[in-house]
Amino acid sequence: MKKFYFIIVLILIFSCNSDKTAPTSTQSLQSLSPKLLPELSTGTKTDFKKIEHLPAGIENIFGKMPSKENGFYKFSFPRQDLTVMLEGVKIDPRFAFTTWFAFMPQDSAGTSGMLMGDVVLLESEFKNVLKKLDEKGIDIAAIHNHLLGEKPKIMYLHVMYMGNPMDLFERLKEVLSVTATPLKANFSDTSQNMDWGKTEEALGYSGKKEGNILKFSVPRNERIKDGGVEIPENFGVNSVINFQKIGDKAAVTGDFVLIPSEVNTVQKMLTKGNIIVTALHSHMLFEQPRLFFMHFWAVDDPEKLAVVLHDVLRSTNHEGKK
Repeated sequence: MKKFYFIIVLILIFSCNSDKTAPTSTQSLQSLSPKLLPELSTGTKTDFKKIEHLPAGIENIFGKMPSKENGFYKFSFPRQDLTVMLEGVKIDPRFAFTTWFAFMPQDSAGTSGMLMGDVVLLESEFKNVLKKLDEKGIDIAAIHNHLLGEKPKIMYLHVMYMGNPMDLFERLKEVLSVTATPLKANFSDTSQNMDWGKTEEALGYSGKKEGNILKFSVPRNERIKDGGVEIPENFGVNSVINFQKIGDKAAVTGDFVLIPSEVNTVQKMLTKGNIIVTALHSHMLFEQPRLFFMHFWAVDDPEKLAVVLHDVLRSTNHEGKK
């Protein structure tokens, strides 16, 4: 009997000592987190050059030429057919509702390569688009919202494909044909005379002006790959910040491209700055390092918003001021 009590006492003593020395669950996560996170750098970036030569006849597919970018070319289709309202703001399609397809050649002739894209859709268009994508052999990478409370509701479908660009764009034209997406946009407010100087100064970057829209695209410092292939900057992997002038204020939206360790810090910074986080999700399937896209929305003084967004960029692994 004494031996039994002696064993019980030893167990109790051991348990008490274990409780005092064992870390809490939070401490355990904190100590383990650095080992679980992807590396901040995946190598030196390739210096992609601007695309010079495009496939012959490509302008005949959508009735216009794609833009020539560093390492890829891109078609853009603003949903000018839609009238979308959010918090009393009529949203310019160039601000938040543009379908795009970007193609990166992977051989010298440009006859093979990788496509990524984002299709802007009404919920009523989804069924036919998914059916057509399956019919044309084009894979999807994500389906989600970007904003909250807009009317009508807008959804975003990300696509990916490997193959011949001419064949691919012909297939995508058929996909767009089951939507009301206009292949050509006609915006009358082409003036770029609006003064965004203080906003650009507060954010620390120079933006692109389109009518009453100011756009920023900020690369990360990492060398980003998808399926083992390095992705050029702005090929769907830059953080995007768009402003739309609303009287003496501005609406702002976009998405920060983040690694896992940055997600909650950025969410707290945005919330503290009165910028609402509207979505958090992936856009790709096989990217390295793992990336999350945090979308946001606010209406306020543009310089005030820019200060908050500047602090987010500086607290994450994005490229410095330009």
